[in-house]
Amino acid sequence: MNSTDNMQIAINKIQLYESVPFGILLSVVGGFLDAYTYICRHGVFANAQTGNIVLLGIHASKGEWKQALLYIPPILAFIIGVIVVEMIKKSSPRLFVFDWPRAILILETFILFAIGFIPQKFPDIIVTVIISFVASVQVCSFCKLVDTAYATTMMTGNLRSFSQAIYKAVTGKDRASAIRAFRYFIIVLSFIIGAIVGGIVTLIFGVKAIWGSVILLLCPVILTRCARAKDKKEVK
Repeated sequence: MNSTDNMQIAINKIQLYESVPFGILLSVVGGFLDAYTYICRHGVFANAQTGNIVLLGIHASKGEWKQALLYIPPILAFIIGVIVVEMIKKSSPRLFVFDWPRAILILETFILFAIGFIPQKFPDIIVTVIISFVASVQVCSFCKLVDTAYATTMMTGNLRSFSQAIYKAVTGKDRASAIRAFRYFIIVLSFIIGAIVGGIVTLIFGVKAIWGSVILLLCPVILTRCARAKDKKEVK
Protein backbone atom coordinates (compact mmCIF):
# COMPACT_ATOMS: atom_id res chain seq x y z
CA MET A 1 0.00 0.00 0.00
CA ASN A 2 1.59 3.30 -1.08
CA SER A 3 1.28 6.80 0.40
CA THR A 4 -1.55 7.72 -2.01
CA ASP A 5 -3.61 4.74 -0.84
CA ASN A 6 -3.00 5.65 2.81
CA MET A 7 -4.11 9.22 2.10
CA GLN A 8 -7.30 8.00 0.43
CA ILE A 9 -8.14 5.80 3.44
CA ALA A 10 -7.56 8.78 5.76
CA ILE A 11 -9.88 10.95 3.66
CA ASN A 12 -12.57 8.27 3.68
CA LYS A 13 -12.35 8.00 7.47
CA ILE A 14 -12.73 11.76 7.86
CA GLN A 15 -15.77 11.67 5.61
CA LEU A 16 -17.24 8.88 7.72
CA TYR A 17 -16.80 10.75 11.02
CA GLU A 18 -18.44 13.82 9.50
CA SER A 19 -21.26 11.94 7.78
CA VAL A 20 -24.97 12.27 8.59
CA PRO A 21 -25.43 8.59 9.61
CA PHE A 22 -22.53 8.91 12.04
CA GLY A 23 -23.99 12.14 13.44
CA ILE A 24 -27.38 10.49 13.85
CA LEU A 25 -25.95 7.65 15.93
CA LEU A 26 -24.03 10.00 18.22
CA SER A 27 -27.02 12.33 18.62
CA VAL A 28 -29.20 9.40 19.68
CA VAL A 29 -26.55 8.61 22.31
CA GLY A 30 -26.57 12.25 23.44
CA GLY A 31 -30.33 12.28 23.90
CA PHE A 32 -30.22 8.94 25.69
CA LEU A 33 -27.64 10.20 28.22
CA ASP A 34 -29.61 13.37 28.97
CA ALA A 35 -32.77 11.35 29.66
CA TYR A 36 -30.83 8.87 31.79
CA THR A 37 -29.24 11.50 34.03
CA TYR A 38 -32.49 13.46 34.38
CA ILE A 39 -34.60 10.44 35.39
CA CYS A 40 -32.07 8.30 37.21
CA ARG A 41 -30.06 11.07 38.84
CA HIS A 42 -32.80 13.37 40.16
CA GLY A 43 -33.31 16.00 37.50
CA VAL A 44 -29.70 16.58 36.43
CA PHE A 45 -28.52 17.31 32.89
CA ALA A 46 -24.88 16.31 32.50
CA ASN A 47 -24.37 16.89 28.77
CA ALA A 48 -24.24 20.70 28.69
CA GLN A 49 -22.69 22.97 31.30
CA THR A 50 -24.69 26.18 30.77
CA GLY A 51 -27.28 25.10 33.35
CA ASN A 52 -24.59 24.19 35.88
CA ILE A 53 -22.88 27.58 35.46
CA VAL A 54 -26.21 29.40 35.89
CA LEU A 55 -27.15 27.37 38.97
CA LEU A 56 -23.69 27.97 40.42
CA GLY A 57 -24.24 31.70 40.03
CA ILE A 58 -27.76 31.59 41.48
CA HIS A 59 -26.69 29.74 44.63
CA ALA A 60 -23.62 31.94 45.01
CA SER A 61 -25.79 35.06 44.78
CA LYS A 62 -27.88 33.70 47.67
CA GLY A 63 -24.80 32.91 49.71
CA GLU A 64 -25.49 29.18 49.41
CA TRP A 65 -21.84 28.31 48.88
CA LYS A 66 -22.19 24.62 49.73
CA GLN A 67 -24.80 24.17 47.01
CA ALA A 68 -22.85 26.34 44.58
CA LEU A 69 -19.72 24.21 44.97
CA LEU A 70 -21.64 21.11 43.88
CA TYR A 71 -21.79 22.46 40.32
CA ILE A 72 -18.04 22.95 39.99
CA PRO A 73 -17.03 19.24 39.57
CA PRO A 74 -19.14 18.67 36.41
CA ILE A 75 -17.75 21.88 34.89
CA LEU A 76 -14.19 20.79 35.67
CA ALA A 77 -14.93 17.32 34.27
CA PHE A 78 -16.06 18.94 31.02
CA ILE A 79 -12.84 20.96 30.82
CA ILE A 80 -10.75 17.86 31.53
CA GLY A 81 -12.62 16.06 28.75
CA VAL A 82 -11.53 18.73 26.26
CA ILE A 83 -7.91 18.35 27.38
CA VAL A 84 -8.06 14.55 27.14
CA VAL A 85 -9.38 14.75 23.57
CA GLU A 86 -6.49 17.01 22.56
CA MET A 87 -4.02 14.61 24.20
CA ILE A 88 -5.51 11.63 22.38
CA LYS A 89 -5.36 13.48 19.05
CA LYS A 90 -1.72 14.26 19.60
CA SER A 91 -0.70 10.85 20.95
CA SER A 92 -2.86 8.59 18.78
CA PRO A 93 -0.04 7.29 16.52
CA ARG A 94 2.10 6.37 19.52
CA LEU A 95 -0.78 4.55 21.20
CA PHE A 96 -1.05 2.09 18.30
CA VAL A 97 -4.71 2.85 17.60
CA PHE A 98 -6.00 3.06 14.04
CA ASP A 99 -7.16 6.67 14.47
CA TRP A 100 -8.04 8.93 17.35
CA PRO A 101 -11.81 9.20 16.70
CA ARG A 102 -12.14 5.44 17.04
CA ALA A 103 -10.08 5.60 20.24
CA ILE A 104 -12.53 8.20 21.57
CA LEU A 105 -15.52 5.96 20.81
CA ILE A 106 -13.90 3.01 22.57
CA LEU A 107 -13.05 5.18 25.59
CA GLU A 108 -16.67 6.37 25.82
CA THR A 109 -17.94 2.81 25.57
CA PHE A 110 -15.80 1.54 28.43
CA ILE A 111 -16.63 4.48 30.71
CA LEU A 112 -20.39 4.22 30.16
CA PHE A 113 -20.27 0.47 30.67
CA ALA A 114 -18.54 1.02 34.03
CA ILE A 115 -21.22 3.52 35.13
CA GLY A 116 -23.78 0.71 35.01
CA PHE A 117 -22.09 -0.83 38.06
CA ILE A 118 -22.46 2.29 40.21
CA PRO A 119 -25.37 1.68 42.64
CA GLN A 120 -28.31 4.09 42.88
CA LYS A 121 -27.37 4.85 46.51
CA PHE A 122 -24.08 6.45 45.45
CA PRO A 123 -24.04 10.28 45.35
CA ASP A 124 -25.49 11.60 42.10
CA ILE A 125 -22.49 13.89 41.68
CA ILE A 126 -20.25 10.90 40.91
CA VAL A 127 -22.29 9.82 37.89
CA THR A 128 -22.93 13.40 36.81
CA VAL A 129 -19.22 14.17 36.74
CA ILE A 130 -18.37 11.04 34.77
CA ILE A 131 -21.10 11.63 32.18
CA SER A 132 -20.08 15.30 31.91
CA PHE A 133 -16.61 14.07 31.02
CA VAL A 134 -17.99 11.65 28.42
CA ALA A 135 -20.20 14.34 26.90
CA SER A 136 -17.23 16.69 26.67
CA VAL A 137 -15.11 14.06 24.97
CA GLN A 138 -17.84 13.33 22.43
CA VAL A 139 -18.84 16.90 21.59
CA CYS A 140 -15.21 18.02 21.18
CA SER A 141 -14.25 15.04 19.04
CA PHE A 142 -17.14 15.02 16.59
CA CYS A 143 -18.08 18.61 15.83
CA LYS A 144 -18.41 18.73 12.05
CA LEU A 145 -21.41 17.56 10.02
CA VAL A 146 -20.37 17.33 6.36
CA ASP A 147 -19.39 20.99 5.89
CA THR A 148 -20.83 22.71 8.97
CA ALA A 149 -20.31 22.72 12.73
CA TYR A 150 -22.75 20.90 15.02
CA ALA A 151 -23.02 19.19 18.41
CA THR A 152 -24.26 15.73 19.37
CA THR A 153 -24.83 16.25 23.11
CA MET A 154 -26.59 19.64 23.12
CA MET A 155 -29.10 21.02 20.65
CA THR A 156 -29.22 24.81 21.13
CA GLY A 157 -26.56 25.50 18.52
CA ASN A 158 -28.10 23.01 16.12
CA LEU A 159 -31.50 24.70 16.43
CA ARG A 160 -29.90 28.06 15.71
CA SER A 161 -28.10 26.71 12.64
CA PHE A 162 -31.30 24.98 11.48
CA SER A 163 -33.27 28.22 11.77
CA GLN A 164 -30.63 30.21 9.90
CA ALA A 165 -30.46 27.62 7.12
CA ILE A 166 -34.26 27.54 6.79
CA TYR A 167 -34.37 31.33 6.51
CA LYS A 168 -31.70 31.38 3.78
CA ALA A 169 -33.37 28.50 1.96
CA VAL A 170 -36.78 30.18 1.89
CA THR A 171 -35.78 33.80 1.29
CA GLY A 172 -32.94 33.10 -1.11
CA LYS A 173 -34.23 29.92 -2.68
CA ASP A 174 -30.86 28.43 -1.70
CA ARG A 175 -30.75 24.67 -2.28
CA ALA A 176 -27.51 24.23 -0.30
CA SER A 177 -29.08 25.91 2.74
CA ALA A 178 -32.16 23.70 2.41
CA ILE A 179 -29.95 20.61 2.49
CA ARG A 180 -28.12 21.90 5.57
CA ALA A 181 -31.44 22.64 7.28
CA PHE A 182 -32.58 19.08 6.61
CA ARG A 183 -29.35 17.70 8.09
CA TYR A 184 -29.80 19.73 11.27
CA PHE A 185 -33.43 18.69 11.48
CA ILE A 186 -32.37 15.03 11.31
CA ILE A 187 -29.79 15.55 14.06
CA VAL A 188 -32.29 17.28 16.39
CA LEU A 189 -34.89 14.59 15.67
CA SER A 190 -32.32 11.89 16.42
CA PHE A 191 -31.56 13.54 19.77
CA ILE A 192 -35.27 13.57 20.61
CA ILE A 193 -35.59 9.91 19.66
CA GLY A 194 -32.58 9.12 21.84
CA ALA A 195 -34.20 10.96 24.75
CA ILE A 196 -37.47 9.05 24.29
CA VAL A 197 -35.69 5.70 24.11
CA GLY A 198 -33.43 6.64 27.02
CA GLY A 199 -36.40 7.71 29.12
CA ILE A 200 -38.33 4.50 28.50
CA VAL A 201 -35.32 2.25 29.09
CA THR A 202 -34.32 4.12 32.26
CA LEU A 203 -37.83 3.88 33.72
CA ILE A 204 -37.74 0.13 33.13
CA PHE A 205 -34.15 -0.78 34.05
CA GLY A 206 -33.01 2.06 36.30
CA VAL A 207 -29.23 2.39 36.78
CA LYS A 208 -28.45 -0.46 34.36
CA ALA A 209 -30.19 1.46 31.56
CA ILE A 210 -26.88 3.21 30.85
CA TRP A 211 -25.83 0.02 29.06
CA GLY A 212 -28.35 0.94 26.39
CA SER A 213 -26.09 3.84 25.43
CA VAL A 214 -23.19 1.40 25.29
CA ILE A 215 -25.07 -0.70 22.74
CA LEU A 216 -25.82 2.44 20.74
CA LEU A 217 -22.15 3.50 20.81
CA LEU A 218 -21.08 0.11 19.51
CA CYS A 219 -22.89 0.94 16.26
CA PRO A 220 -20.48 3.73 15.20
CA VAL A 221 -17.54 1.63 16.43
CA ILE A 222 -18.64 -1.23 14.16
CA LEU A 223 -19.34 1.27 11.37
CA THR A 224 -15.75 2.55 11.51
CA ARG A 225 -14.40 -0.99 11.53
CA CYS A 226 -16.42 -1.97 8.48
CA ALA A 227 -15.48 1.22 6.64
CA ARG A 228 -11.79 0.63 7.32
CA ALA A 229 -12.01 -2.95 6.05
CA LYS A 230 -13.80 -1.72 2.93
CA ASP A 231 -11.15 0.94 2.30
CA LYS A 232 -8.36 -1.59 2.57
CA LYS A 233 -10.15 -3.91 0.17
CA GLU A 234 -10.67 -1.13 -2.39
CA VAL A 235 -7.04 -0.02 -2.45
CA LYS A 236 -5.65 -3.53 -2.95
